[in-house]
Amino acid sequence: MSANQRPYLTLQPAVNTTTVVTTTTTTTTYAPIQLPPLPPPLSPKDPKTYPLLHANLPKSLRNFPLVFPGGTRATFRDGDGGDQEMQEEQEVVGGQGWRMLKRDETNEGGISAVGLAEAVERYGKKRSHGGLDMDLMEGVEPTSVSAPPRKKARAATISPVNAAAPPSPLPSPRGSPVPESIWPSAPPSGASSPLPQAPLQPDLSLSTLLTLPSLLNHFSSLPAPLQSHFLLTLLRHSPLPVLRTLNSVLIPTLARDFITLLPPELVSHILSFLPFSTLARASRVSRAWRKIIDADPILWRDLLKRTEIWFGGGSEDTFAAAIYARRRHAPPTSTLPLPHPYKILFKSRHLTRTRWVNVTEPKHVSFPAHGSSVVTCLIFSHGRIISASDDHSIHVYSPSTGELVRSLRGHEGGVWALAASKDILVSGSTDRTVRIWDLATGRCTHVFGGHTSTVRCLAIVKPEWVDVEQEGGGFAKERWPKRALIVTGSRDHTLRVWTLPRPGEGEYKCFGAEDAEVDPTDVCVSEVAALTGSVLKNIQDADENPYHRAHLEGHDHAVRALAARGRTLVSGSYDCSVRIWDIIDGTCKWVLTGHTQKVYSVVLDPTRNQACSGSMDGSVRVWNLHTGALIHVLAGHTSLVGLLGMSPSALVSAAADSTLRIWHPDTGALRHTLAAHTGAITCFQHDEFKVLSGSDGTLKMWDMRDGGVVRDLLTGITGVWQVVFEGRWCVAASNRSDATVLDVWDFGKEEDGDWEGEPAGGMYDEEGFSEDEEAEADDALGTRRIRRWMKAREEGGDDDEQEQADVDAMDQDLLVTSDTEESGDIELDDEEEAEAGVAGVAASRWAPSRGQGSSRLPRASASAPRRVQVQEAPAFGRERTLPSTDETPSRPRIRGSRRR
Repeated sequence: MSANQRPYLTLQPAVNTTTVVTTTTTTTTYAPIQLPPLPPPLSPKDPKTYPLLHANLPKSLRNFPLVFPGGTRATFRDGDGGDQEMQEEQEVVGGQGWRMLKRDETNEGGISAVGLAEAVERYGKKRSHGGLDMDLMEGVEPTSVSAPPRKKARAATISPVNAAAPPSPLPSPRGSPVPESIWPSAPPSGASSPLPQAPLQPDLSLSTLLTLPSLLNHFSSLPAPLQSHFLLTLLRHSPLPVLRTLNSVLIPTLARDFITLLPPELVSHILSFLPFSTLARASRVSRAWRKIIDADPILWRDLLKRTEIWFGGGSEDTFAAAIYARRRHAPPTSTLPLPHPYKILFKSRHLTRTRWVNVTEPKHVSFPAHGSSVVTCLIFSHGRIISASDDHSIHVYSPSTGELVRSLRGHEGGVWALAASKDILVSGSTDRTVRIWDLATGRCTHVFGGHTSTVRCLAIVKPEWVDVEQEGGGFAKERWPKRALIVTGSRDHTLRVWTLPRPGEGEYKCFGAEDAEVDPTDVCVSEVAALTGSVLKNIQDADENPYHRAHLEGHDHAVRALAARGRTLVSGSYDCSVRIWDIIDGTCKWVLTGHTQKVYSVVLDPTRNQACSGSMDGSVRVWNLHTGALIHVLAGHTSLVGLLGMSPSALVSAAADSTLRIWHPDTGALRHTLAAHTGAITCFQHDEFKVLSGSDGTLKMWDMRDGGVVRDLLTGITGVWQVVFEGRWCVAASNRSDATVLDVWDFGKEEDGDWEGEPAGGMYDEEGFSEDEEAEADDALGTRRIRRWMKAREEGGDDDEQEQADVDAMDQDLLVTSDTEESGDIELDDEEEAEAGVAGVAASRWAPSRGQGSSRLPRASASAPRRVQVQEAPAFGRERTLPSTDETPSRPRIRGSRRR
């Protein structure tokens, strides 16, 4: 209650019944009685020291009834709660020639104003003297002349209420306030009645209310110990309802939010003793608590470690960097405080550890895909299932419904390599091309030619901070590459590096990209020269491509697998070797030899500066990236090691001997052998909690901690082609009754909310592009070359005459000499070509159709093309078929004799 507001008493109307000859009822209403106001504080009070000074009283203490001696009833109203009611009562008080002033109303205009008690007394005197002016105060009924005579009434004298107060036990520090007239009332209504008596007889309750200001002043002057003693004495003599009322006021007022008051270090230490379930509930108490709890990196880091889901190896920092990059590019619209990425990571890993084991019946969707063809590639990216097949197509599905969202067609051979980044998809095929797709529209925006055989593997290399060796020794952190790249490996023994096109950059499609597919049976021996020229033109096309960065040569056989991070590229080949490349300058740093048979799989571990390779010789070898030295030889498999997987704390290998093995990446020690399959392992993926592996007839889930089988996701099927998972989703491609089927499982629940999965390999799209000007300036070889090409294309190229002259010159250089038996410079009939199921160059999209000759070739490059001599030309006319559906990427085909 503020200082300028006063408490008051509202008296109930007094009813007086007098029986003479007739019964007359007189009702007297009274204006609220103003009580003495409480004194304001002598000096401004500190809210922390006096927390109850401005506290709101409960309703039971702001408005309660009182019963005085004689049965008079009244209602005590605090100054804050009864103003409106009091004003409503005052509005009806008035009459002709008089009106009652409202509370706090000043007398203006010089109108005579008297107190209500004096006005009533004057009116009583006029009546007693028999005045004729009986209508002085309209609203008061005149006394009937027929009323019986009555004795002369004595004027009512109202003693000051203070006189009824008991003697105070304490001396008053100040003089008591001057007694006020507290009995104003409305004029009586009805017939003649006696003079109004005092409406109530003062008692201890009224005395306490009137002496409360003096008591408060006296209490304020007491020392604190005596104040405490006095209040405690009062509380001891208070009944239980009074104590409960006081408790309802004291508890909320005296409560202290220590979370917001203590230093952050102490708050973090205190909260570290709470389990995560309690922290989750505490973060919903208030916005302040949510901001403090969710944004504390130390709290969630310690919780990750305490629950043994902190894996190290930079995985946590990479996850945090991806979340921050996502927020920079797409600021969230929520008004709630944003949590630290470590909290999001804890939720993700906790759900992954519990849901995949405890949810016994996850949501399951199964639908057909790609007819009866083999699913060669399967990835899960940004809520999309992307599958590729040897039927030349790429499909995009919705994981929740299984609906086919898009079908990407354009390749003229089986698609054997896929990689995605946001809305960009990169594919490699047996048609020797690399295609760039816009997943948002389904368009093929770029077609890169350059390889002369099947593009068997590819990867998108995104900018990241890596350790780079300095000339003076030591290593320094640098960001490489400056913009995202594509690395492709082919059965033509080479690798190529391309700049990943950004949205809005010029579209580029290589020679013959829009030509119709050529049937290999239509190609005759006389067209060998034209086919050879097409291959040569394919090579030259890469040199003219502004997105082409480097051509890496060195392997003596097909490149079967690759892995790339930062500036480092690792490639494994059928020539039994592993090579370490620098992607930026295109140099081969190390040639790693030791395998005795073909290398089928490689993985990269930049945190430990290691590379691992798996071979048909049954061994897994671990190499040092900086020195090229052999660190470990992991022996145990008895057959081809076709698949490898790396996580922060485990290296997993899968082999054709039907087993998987989990190794310690630092020591090379064998931790678990997973042996329950009956056939060669065709696919697998793992994280720190589980391994999902597919083989003939089953898809199994294993526990990474103990190596035991958790459950069988699929049984009774012909085979499993591919399996991937991320977060709550798991997708598998399998063969059932000669039909290809995709199965999708959702291990999440409705209350889980957003579940941020960790992608395989720890590579996030949010860190994939560098947009700042410094990166643009450093990337002279890529961005500047693309800009020059786009500018030249806008200005226009050479005229048609020059183009036709160049084509004619190309035709002269591609004439076939029939009188020589020397082998040509380009080997066109390759064993790996047969493995891919493509009829050499004849099956390539680069082959011109019959009768078209060289008119399909665009302008040749400025350098003179080299002359090609071909040996055993009839070999190009053989009919060859696509790969059989019983082949998997980890299982080699049985090939026939090689012909040259």
